[in-house]
Amino acid sequence: MGDEENAAMNISVCMAVHNGEAFLRAQMDSILVQLKSDDELIVSDDGSTDGSLQILQSYQDPRIKILSPKKFGSPVQNFQYVLEGAKGEIIFLADQDDVWHNKKIEVFLDYLHNVDLAICDCRLVDAQLNEIESSFFDLNRSRTGLLKNLFKSSFIGCCMGFRKGVLEKALPFPKNVSMHDQWIGLIAQKYFRVEFIPQVLVDHRRHSKNYSTTGTRSKNSLNRKIFSRLQLIKNLSQY
Repeated sequence: MGDEENAAMNISVCMAVHNGEAFLRAQMDSILVQLKSDDELIVSDDGSTDGSLQILQSYQDPRIKILSPKKFGSPVQNFQYVLEGAKGEIIFLADQDDVWHNKKIEVFLDYLHNVDLAICDCRLVDAQLNEIESSFFDLNRSRTGLLKNLFKSSFIGCCMGFRKGVLEKALPFPKNVSMHDQWIGLIAQKYFRVEFIPQVLVDHRRHSKNYSTTGTRSKNSLNRKIFSRLQLIKNLSQY
């Protein structure tokens, strides 16, 4: 995709926040520097009790859209709320505690000229950005495929970008879906064109307050894992 075509694609970066003050500013700075004047960083704060909302409001940047606060107690519901407000033709998911590499958006736009959803590799780092694993793709043996990603998902939201058509198909999230990003990725695998970007374009922080278990062993029991996969299969058959 040429520079003129990239410039014509409006972008919505969707961020769900909850008590993220420790890392929020670094993440927002890494995103905003890559956005055009008519793009948006749309944020929903899920009842933070720290200084997250004050950090968001301190920017005074017209590209930042802070949604009316709601209390969900769930990142899945919080992400659905923020995604429902997205206006852009290209959608990115953003965690509150990661750091995007320079030109992440530029690289994604080149891929999204030919596919509907792209996912990049990421580096797993600790709270101070010290490397834990150099490649999530290598650690996870990531590849495309519906069955592969149903049972061992590579679809982590911080590494995904997709066209609005994927979002329109994936919403609303089924009530029993435990991970919104896996759901979006599986919908894309079933109905759209998906490509994996081999470049590492995100530093994905792992720390004591992470909601997900990316790069670590799941805490769910075997029975819970089986039930979750069966629910996903049922939901996919109905979409």
